[in-house]
Amino acid sequence: MAIQHSNNEAAAGSQSLTLQLVRQQVAELLDEEPSDIDDNEDLTDKGLDSVRMMSLVEKWRGIGVDVTFMKLVKRPTIAHWWNLLSSSK
Repeated sequence: MAIQHSNNEAAAGSQSLTLQLVRQQVAELLDEEPSDIDDNEDLTDKGLDSVRMMSLVEKWRGIGVDVTFMKLVKRPTIAHWWNLLSSSK
């Protein structure tokens, strides 16, 4: 049995990481629309837990981005994460 999200993961690996893609990946984990998440909103307040954050770390490391869980958890907002991710490309 194939895992449903495997195609999304493969697609993410073949794309450049963009702010829009980061927002989309976070929204998928929260089961929300990307437009419903403010870039400066604390994602833990929206329900993003450490396990989901680690899944993002692994996904982004898989496409060559140097990021750690500790960097993400320090300030869990899309705006901060994008600043980290875009500077580590």
